[in-house]
Amino acid sequence: MVDLEKDIQFIKGVGPNRATLLNKIGIHNLKDLITYFPREYEDRGKTRGIEELMHGEEALICAYPVGRINEIRIRKNLLLCKLIVRDETGSCQITWYNQPYLKNIFKPNIRYKFFGRVSRIGGKIEMQSPVYEPEESNKSTGKIIPIYPLTYSLTQNTIRKIIEEGLKEVLGNLDEVLPEYMIKKYNLDAYNTAIKQIHFPDDFESFNKARKTLAFEELFSMQLALLRLKNKYETNKPGIEFSKNAKMSDVINSLPFKLTKAQLRVLEEIDKDMESSKPMNRLLQGDVGSGKTVVALISAYKAVKSGYQAVIMAPTAILATQHLESFNDILKDSGIRCELLISGISKKKKENILERLKNGEIDILIGTHAVLEENVIFNKLGLVVTDEQHRFGVRQRSIIVEKGNNPDVLVMTATPIPRTLALILYGDLDISIIDELPPNRKKIETYAVTKGMEQRVNNFIAKNVNEGRQCYIVCPLVEENEEIDAKSVMEIYENYKKNIFPNYRVEYLHGKMKPKEKDSIMEEFKNGNIDILISTTVIEVGVNVPNSNIMVIENAERFGLAQLHQLRGRVGRRRISIILYIKISRKLTNY
Repeated sequence: MVDLEKDIQFIKGVGPNRATLLNKIGIHNLKDLITYFPREYEDRGKTRGIEELMHGEEALICAYPVGRINEIRIRKNLLLCKLIVRDETGSCQITWYNQPYLKNIFKPNIRYKFFGRVSRIGGKIEMQSPVYEPEESNKSTGKIIPIYPLTYSLTQNTIRKIIEEGLKEVLGNLDEVLPEYMIKKYNLDAYNTAIKQIHFPDDFESFNKARKTLAFEELFSMQLALLRLKNKYETNKPGIEFSKNAKMSDVINSLPFKLTKAQLRVLEEIDKDMESSKPMNRLLQGDVGSGKTVVALISAYKAVKSGYQAVIMAPTAILATQHLESFNDILKDSGIRCELLISGISKKKKENILERLKNGEIDILIGTHAVLEENVIFNKLGLVVTDEQHRFGVRQRSIIVEKGNNPDVLVMTATPIPRTLALILYGDLDISIIDELPPNRKKIETYAVTKGMEQRVNNFIAKNVNEGRQCYIVCPLVEENEEIDAKSVMEIYENYKKNIFPNYRVEYLHGKMKPKEKDSIMEEFKNGNIDILISTTVIEVGVNVPNSNIMVIENAERFGLAQLHQLRGRVGRRRISIILYIKISRKLTNY
């Protein structure tokens, strides 16, 4: 029997030092190793003629060295090693950096394979720092090669060898997950085959079948777990029957704006749930700016007017503070007492809040993860609302729910999820959708552009800032990183401040800053004292700045769909907006 809990350091080729590196990427045992799947694949199987090569593509060539390597010393720490290679169609110059040992590697009249990115400018074909090996070897070429997410000091070759050793220990001995009839019905792989093919596929057809199998197995297992969870809710003790006399219409009629038909429809569904004896477990899905917060506010109003407390859990202190302002503004004449609980408040103030909450002197508590702490005790919790559901797990949701006596639960998300997928991912929840935007929300135009259009983008930013508008620039990194080819906040900030936009007010924002610094910058941006804000995704859920109508996302291929959608929601609050994704990688497709 295979011991999948075997410590990773005891796998051949690992040891204590490499085990520490593997632990950093979440690999602690044999099971973690074999389920650490590649993030992408390189097709190094098909050889191309040199003259067929296209600029920017990655390709495999098989060619003879022409002469010896030419070494060029550029400066003290930079040595270029250049080699001309030729096949039946043409020649290619190959360049390596600081690798003097290569001059003894390549022999005349012996064919070698080279795999790397092609540069073709003015008829000259080049390849920089390619993978290479003799023609007869197939260790690094001649097949599909997996590419894994890595940490510093851990190379692709190292992780591949370790995974190969791990697979040797388990293949043929892994228990089948799915029943045989299901494997046949849906044309899936056996589990052992799928695990091998997902790491080292024979061809892309085999990879696709393995991926389908593992995805099916994962979703099937998740669905069973969620159905079990839903059955637990349904067979559990009865929920709270909120008062029919606590009418949502009382607060709806007092709003300074009209609700959309979609909001009213969703509130009707929630109202019906809250007055039922069955505990509400509902997912509220709606685009950023569609008005989910006011739906949560009205639901909390009903809970409080029925004699219960409500809690609103937000992923960031900025968003929680924004919610408190909105709640106080709308509920100021209703006698409902709202309070904010975030990690940044003083110890004395926190103790006062916890005491008042326990005594029932606070009706609606709005906070971050701080509301999950053990010392947060409610007097009579009736409604739990989690904002930005993708930031919280099922376990965190369960912790807050346990602070009440089977309270109603409303989870909200702005991530667009197809209904079929939502039924799978949130099988324990009923689903409501706000599919209509308020009248003040404008259409967001989205474009994918290349680096060649950077000057046009900068001109567009300048035009809009000159007209009194503001702009976001979003980057995947805080600082430059030699291991990652992507733009950083500090790199762009320095360039914008000194070179591109020296006459504009440019500032930066990132997660490593102190909370007070971040809040101060966002407040300045909100007040119009900053023209261009360069940031990481900390603005993904944050303060609404209606005057910001442009967003440029650098290296958009490094962000997930949920993040891109959340980021879109930072613009378009008033004026017609344009959001631009600047890409470097060819792998990005238009969103």
